Amino acid sequence: MSPNTTSGTATNEAYARYLEALLAGDRQRCRREFEAWLAAGTDLRTLYQDFIQRSLYEVGELWERGRVSVATEHLATAITESLLSLVYPRLFNQPHVGRTAVVTCTANEYHQIGGKMVADLFELNGWRGYFLGASTPACDLLHLIEEKRPDVVALSVTVYFGMEGLLRTAAEIRSQFPTVPILVGGQAFRWGGRERAEQIGGVQYLPSLTELESWMQSHSPHAT
Repeated sequence: MSPNTTSGTATNEAYARYLEALLAGDRQRCRREFEAWLAAGTDLRTLYQDFIQRSLYEVGELWERGRVSVATEHLATAITESLLSLVYPRLFNQPHVGRTAVVTCTANEYHQIGGKMVADLFELNGWRGYFLGASTPACDLLHLIEEKRPDVVALSVTVYFGMEGLLRTAAEIRSQFPTVPILVGGQAFRWGGRERAEQIGGVQYLPSLTELESWMQSHSPHAT
């Protein structure tokens, strides 16, 4: 079947092939599946959420249950990150809407793919996304916010032990920049933390890329 078919069976079969290749560390097979979906014109939001995010969450859960090794998890992450570069020609030809976002992973959070996807989605929607990468010290983040004066700051956390760092960083941002919206998200929130994060004024948890995009659209200049 064609990769862009609306059949859920075909989608699941394609995902299963991709996940099998990812767990095997087979970069070429992963790339073939990924490129097939790109060539078929698959929406990037769908690709990110239904393939990239879904597969990394599943690999992470397998690692937590002791079903795969740390090496396998790291290899899957490295392969995924290499594939994301294939979508960039689609991202950077979008007309800008005059909004900016600073996106980062907080200190001691070394899983950066979630943050990269968030920054990419901002770009896809015409925002200028400044992505700082993994384990960004709070002092450097605050300096960049002062310099860029973004319309929003997005913080990503993948591993739950990084939650305290995210909460501290969010509180520091709020203290120094009382009005900038702060969005938080990532796999770590599946184990809690939302209520504590949203107790910090102006912090909003978004559980999916779909909800993130809805937020962006409602905060774009054309929004009513």
